[in-house]
Amino acid sequence: MPPHTTMGSTPSKPVQPVKMEIDEKRDELVPVPTSCAPAPASADGSLSLDSVSNWEAVAAASAKTQLARAILSHSNLSSALVRRQAHIADVHVFNTELDFKTGPITDQKSSGRCWIFATTNILRFEIMKKLNLKEFQLSQSYLFFWDKLNKSNYYLELSIQEADRPLDDRLINHLSSDLISDGGQWDMVVNLLENYGVVPQTLYPESTHSSLSGPLNKLLKTKLREHALVLRNLASSLRGTELSEGDIIATLRSKKEELLGEIYSVMSATLGAPPQPKDKFVWDYYDKDGKAGRWEGTAKQFYDSFTNKQYPASDSFSLINDPRNPYSKLYTVDKLGNIWGGRPVLYVNTEIENLKSAIVKMLKAGQPVFFGCDVGQFSESKSGIMDTNLFEYENAFDISLSLSKADRLRTNESSMTHAMVISGVHLDPQTGKPLRYKVENSWGEDRGEKGFFVMTDRWFDEFVYQVVVPKTLAPKDLVKVFESGDRVVLPPWDPMGSLA
Repeated sequence: MPPHTTMGSTPSKPVQPVKMEIDEKRDELVPVPTSCAPAPASADGSLSLDSVSNWEAVAAASAKTQLARAILSHSNLSSALVRRQAHIADVHVFNTELDFKTGPITDQKSSGRCWIFATTNILRFEIMKKLNLKEFQLSQSYLFFWDKLNKSNYYLELSIQEADRPLDDRLINHLSSDLISDGGQWDMVVNLLENYGVVPQTLYPESTHSSLSGPLNKLLKTKLREHALVLRNLASSLRGTELSEGDIIATLRSKKEELLGEIYSVMSATLGAPPQPKDKFVWDYYDKDGKAGRWEGTAKQFYDSFTNKQYPASDSFSLINDPRNPYSKLYTVDKLGNIWGGRPVLYVNTEIENLKSAIVKMLKAGQPVFFGCDVGQFSESKSGIMDTNLFEYENAFDISLSLSKADRLRTNESSMTHAMVISGVHLDPQTGKPLRYKVENSWGEDRGEKGFFVMTDRWFDEFVYQVVVPKTLAPKDLVKVFESGDRVVLPPWDPMGSLA
């Protein structure tokens, strides 16, 4: 900036003359559109070194840019630009919390099973209260095994269903890109609970490959893509015969079951053979007073015995906030699921305030809340802070980060990447509106405040997409939308198809 001037006292670009003509209908002078854009430094669109020289001259003249260069060239961007004020303001204090505390803090380790951990962290709430337990975990690996095996079946069924499409078709390409993701959605976990039940973690503990899922996933994906080609080739040869469509499908499914045997063999070797949902087991335990207890039954009976009778998982549904699409409508995502023929993934889209009020209502009713968000945005795992004002990016670089929530979804900047549990909220004493939320994560006790995160209300507005709520605690008009069954089907690659 030249000396003796103030910001905004001179225009940043030369003022272009405006051409005026007479509008005979209105009998007045009106501006005529003219091309007043400056000529580009590169007429063919390539990067011009003249532009680079100009940019460097501007940067060299900026004291702020020089300071940023001195610091950030040898410092981690996200740690160097953390705002001290955010650490002071975002305290782990909440005036509305669940009265019963569960434990221990869980750790999904190097896997994408957050949705399973969030679900089991909610389910154990009721179990620990009923049995007077100090610490308890359900087996996340048990649900992980059955989900992965079912997703393998789901992918191969889609391969049969879509066998006539070319391999370079967008749908086929999308389905084979991440065919057995560790992630999932609420309706998918309900499918698992209703079909397989749950077991205590001691009966099906963690293994190397449940905690480090990458190597197993890589091998399974390789085999499943090979299996998909086998089924496509078989389908092509069968359709050249006189077999009926029903006989063709039966033959393909018989072959698919043979191929899935290989998948089961790999999974059972790396994860361990899981308990069958109808096989009886014995679980011995101590309660928090040191008294020995014993439970006998099946995985299905265990789930049925300890499920929350007032707010069962199967009676809960997802409210989402997706500003791209109309509110008060039911949405689903095409070709998204885990159990073939099971409950579809369904969302009721609504205003963000409805998600917040549902959370407050659930917490006051003594119920933990499953929610989905984009945890990697403006968050720091060490301190456990999720705050849109956490970093000084805009000040450090003289830039503006102005994408809206809808624009982030449209441009692949953001999506639902992580599921956690809300167990508390701090309400404004005057307005009763949320200021910040207490979040139970599944990244171990070394992250955040002994495993708990604090999420500001502004962060909630921008990066929370989903809240799961029982029908009895949800707004009645939104329950009607859910029960109507009148679904808008989003394409398989829509951001709402991302798995937490």
